[in-house]
Amino acid sequence: MIKRGSTWWIDFTTPRGKRIRCSAQTEDRQQAQELHDKLRAEAWRQVKLKEKPSYTWDEAALRWLDEKSHKKSLRDDESRLIWLQSFLRGEKLSEIDRTMIDRIILEKKKEQSSPATVNRYLALVRAILKKAVKWGMVESVPSVQLLQEPKRRIRWLTREEANRLLRTLPEHQAELARFALATGLRQGNILTLEWAQIDLQRAICWIHPDQAKGGKGIGVPLNTEAQSVLKRQAGKHERRVFVYEGKPINQVNTLAWRKALVKAGIENFRWHDLRHTWASWHVQEGTPIHVLQELGGWESSEMVRRYAHLSPDHLSKWAENSSRVTNTSQGQLQLVV
Repeated sequence: MIKRGSTWWIDFTTPRGKRIRCSAQTEDRQQAQELHDKLRAEAWRQVKLKEKPSYTWDEAALRWLDEKSHKKSLRDDESRLIWLQSFLRGEKLSEIDRTMIDRIILEKKKEQSSPATVNRYLALVRAILKKAVKWGMVESVPSVQLLQEPKRRIRWLTREEANRLLRTLPEHQAELARFALATGLRQGNILTLEWAQIDLQRAICWIHPDQAKGGKGIGVPLNTEAQSVLKRQAGKHERRVFVYEGKPINQVNTLAWRKALVKAGIENFRWHDLRHTWASWHVQEGTPIHVLQELGGWESSEMVRRYAHLSPDHLSKWAENSSRVTNTSQGQLQLVV
């Protein structure tokens, strides 16, 4: 063993000639020596007694990060893994049980985290453990059940509210909002939109697979409102579409945005809700769910069906199958079932 700073490090060679070098993560020599002897004994048993290696959470997490290096949300995974390390660091995969999972849930709740936030951590733990089984690192893992999440109402604007908001926003932000309401594109796709992605003659723009949340390219038809916005942006920047004072816009949740919401009398509304508004308007105007799914680039129809209740008109004729209202001779209404 060697000491680096105040921390002890383990350094030895296994019977197979593999060098093991890692931090004991302690300043106590005796604790470091115990871990050193334990790891060395395990390495000896694996070679001499043909025991299967005992993998740790750290090894599985590192392999997960390596395999998922292409993920757009990799930084989120890294951030969550850093927090999880205080509970799972050095734990053998075979010894991770429901008690450890419950500790994670309890600690996140102590931080006043919502069920949705807790579930993001639990989902990552579950995904890594399931992968560990496929990788042959462990034979079985505990079942990780996610918490029940309250269903949120979809927040969307009426057309009158939208017009009120557009009138109170600074012009450059109003143009961004108009384009969002016209296309349903996500914030990141709009802010990074380039002229090379637009064909005004064909009235279409496209989002490349590496830019799309689902990893699949999206072709976006441009309606007259979207085309008008783009024509007003023409010539402002050589590459990027939406700019302010000649520089690309990189943020929308600004003080000006929040002030505009207050001035317009609109509460509990996020920028992403412009996409919900776009989808809600489509459904209310009769756009079929399967068409809306393709327009919005959703992978699952379930993500789109949350808007279906906003347009129950197609059910009206069937509702009459359970009741008939007729006029009686006394001029009163009688319900016949």
